[in-house]
Amino acid sequence: MPRKTKGQHFLLSAAARSLSLAKVLRMADAEAETVFARIRWAATDGEPVCPHCNCTACYDCRRPNGAPRWRCKGCRADFSLTSGTLFAFHKLPLRVYLAAIVIFTNEVKGKSALALSRDLDVQYKTAFVLAHKIREAMAAEVKELRLGGEGKVVEVDGAYFGGHLRPENKKADRKDRRLTENQTGKKQCVVTVRERDGRTVTGVFPSEEAATSFIKERVAKGTAIHADESNAYNALHAKYRMFRVNHSVEYRGEDGACTNHAESFFARLRRGEIGHHHRISDKYLRRYAQEAAFREDRRRQSNGEQFKAVVTLVAANAPSVDFCGYWQRARKAA
Repeated sequence: MPRKTKGQHFLLSAAARSLSLAKVLRMADAEAETVFARIRWAATDGEPVCPHCNCTACYDCRRPNGAPRWRCKGCRADFSLTSGTLFAFHKLPLRVYLAAIVIFTNEVKGKSALALSRDLDVQYKTAFVLAHKIREAMAAEVKELRLGGEGKVVEVDGAYFGGHLRPENKKADRKDRRLTENQTGKKQCVVTVRERDGRTVTGVFPSEEAATSFIKERVAKGTAIHADESNAYNALHAKYRMFRVNHSVEYRGEDGACTNHAESFFARLRRGEIGHHHRISDKYLRRYAQEAAFREDRRRQSNGEQFKAVVTLVAANAPSVDFCGYWQRARKAA
């Protein structure tokens, strides 16, 4: 594997580039199907496995138009390459979906649906749903994950997003936007729980105080937790060994307490919001936070490794309840 030069940022090194978009776009349909099959059915080296009964005795019954199909000898059910996955019922060639994942993972701080629609030459609606399905796959990796344990350190922090209130032109007409009565009600708090040299899980709450149960559920007993001076984390002292740092005085406490890793996550999420998305709806804030956590955890992996991880997660998860047929519904997904 290529090594990076001493002092060189990982993203500038050859090790960060193990897959190119051009390589995916040059694939024939059969090549794209083979790549997806080998990642989805890695245990059988790409040989089909029935998604209904897990039977490996399947035979080819390709459609007259060339669309790949198999029939299970056990349950007699027909299935396609994407049956039972997040990409089930897809309308575009599989190569386009693989290209979308490459484009998505190549971005460091996020990818807007508008830019994705231009890259793939598809409607904005198509790109919007596709991007959210990829985010859903990323989030599935840490769905039931618990962090910490004996000898482990976890950092906890919160930051508020959304609910921007534009100030009046004249200073005399401006309101104090810090007061509850002057806010839009759409501002929400993203709370991150990040293990040092480990993974990151996130949640969205009305306030930091409301995240106490979430933190207790996701952090194992015996973990040392580092947090800032917010009163929201006082309740954690009864269960964990706490280290607190007062950011109005210092960045790192005398006992070593700091939340720099959690702040690094928020820096990525903020830059993604400002530079790519410009505005994140409160309905989907949780999904964008989970995407930023995936990117932060895998920032030292090559784009090829990230691509394979996302395709594996896409194949391992069932069709999206929220985004399958999203635009045909009267009510949008939450």
